[in-house]
Amino acid sequence: MNPRRKKRLLITSSVVVALAVATGLLLFALQQNIDLFYTPTEIIQGKDETAVKPQIGQRLRVGGMVVPGTVQRDPVSLKVSFKLIDNGGGMVTVFFNGILPDLFREGQGIVAQGKLISAAQINASEVLAKHDEQYMPPEVTDALQGLEHMKNANNN
Repeated sequence: MNPRRKKRLLITSSVVVALAVATGLLLFALQQNIDLFYTPTEIIQGKDETAVKPQIGQRLRVGGMVVPGTVQRDPVSLKVSFKLIDNGGGMVTVFFNGILPDLFREGQGIVAQGKLISAAQINASEVLAKHDEQYMPPEVTDALQGLEHMKNANNN
């Protein structure tokens, strides 16, 4: 084989090996930061397509509705626990230590990010409250009600 071809082959194979190693390291690093989304039913029964359940200790996100009457607050700390339910009927308990969002309330949809600590319990590090697309800030609602009262007064 020609020395020039040997040199090109060596350089090309070195680049391919370096790219493979870099890709492997990147995927390994990202694996620790991936948070998969689950519903309470999927945590208990597994994903629909594969029936794969999350492992205890796995980081995940869970979304559902806060079950009315299940919010329990610790009177001396910021610890709170509540149950989440979804359309499939699955129910999980979420434990959170921190300040809940202003929109958090019973019967409201939320997304919690944290670690699975048992088959149906999540230790959340973050709680996000969801709102519907019809949400309006209280100031806007008051202004619209004021305009409606003015309109009704002018018509009479």
